[in-house]
Amino acid sequence: MSLQSSLASIENWPVPTAAVAVVRADGAVLGSHGLVDHRFALASVTKPLAAYAALVAYEEGAIELDEPAGPPGSTVRHLLAHTSGLAFDEHRVTAAPGERRLYSNAGFEVLGDHVAKATDIPFGEYLRQAVLEPLGMTRTSLDGSPAKDGVSTVADLVRFVAEVQVPRLLDPRTVVEAMTVQYPGTKGVLPGYGHQNPNDWGLGFEIRDSKSPHWTGVSSSPRTFGHFGQSGTFLWIDPVAGAACVALTDRAFGAWATEAWTPFTDTVLTALRA
Repeated sequence: MSLQSSLASIENWPVPTAAVAVVRADGAVLGSHGLVDHRFALASVTKPLAAYAALVAYEEGAIELDEPAGPPGSTVRHLLAHTSGLAFDEHRVTAAPGERRLYSNAGFEVLGDHVAKATDIPFGEYLRQAVLEPLGMTRTSLDGSPAKDGVSTVADLVRFVAEVQVPRLLDPRTVVEAMTVQYPGTKGVLPGYGHQNPNDWGLGFEIRDSKSPHWTGVSSSPRTFGHFGQSGTFLWIDPVAGAACVALTDRAFGAWATEAWTPFTDTVLTALRA
C-alpha cells in the first residue's frame, strides 16, 4: 500500500471529521489527507506544545528544570515528566515526587502558572510568542488549560513536529533531553491503555519504549515519542523512521481509536520503509 493510500484509510475511521499528515525530518510533507486547515480541539496533544514553550523559557533563563515548582519537593522537571505526585485532574498530592508516574493535567496547569509568573506573561500568550508565532502556526491557540485546551490544525502541527525533529527554537541537546526517559523505571497508568511498568516519559512527551498495549504501531521503534488526546488526536515522531505523523479528529478517544490507530501507524511505517 502506498503512503497516500495509507493516509486515505482514515476515511474508514468512525469519526465525523479527520485529517492526517506525515512529515519527514527535513520538513518535507510526504503526504496528507483530509481537511488539514480545519481547527480541531487538541485535548492532551496540547501538552507537547506547552512543554516546548516551557523549554524555551528554560533556555531563556526564566526558569530552571530543577527549581522548585508544584508540591513540596517537586520541580519543573517533575511536572513535565508527570512525577510531581499531583493527581490527574485535581490539585491534590497523592504521591511523593519521583515515586510514581501519575499522569496529571493539574501538573501541567501548575507548570503553566509557574512559567507565567517567571516571565510575567500569561501562559497562552507566552506559548504564542515563544512557539506558535516563530513557527507560523497562525491557526493554533491556547485559551485555557495548558494541559488540554489547545486548538490547532494538521497543517500547523506539521510545522511543530518538523521543528521537534530539526530544532530551530531550541538547542538540539534540549530536545534530546525532552525525548529521554526521566526518572527511569517509574511505574504508572497510561490513560486508556492501563498499567505500564515502566511507564516512560520524557519532558512533556510520552516515550513508547516497550509499552504494550500502546497507541502507536506494533512496528514503531522504541524511540518513538509523542502524545495522544482524549478528543481523538495524536502526534508521534519516530526517529528511526525519520518521520512524524499528526492525526486529528472530532470524536472522543475510545475503543474505535484503540482499534484503528495501531494498524494505521503500522501501514504508514510500512509505506515509509518502502
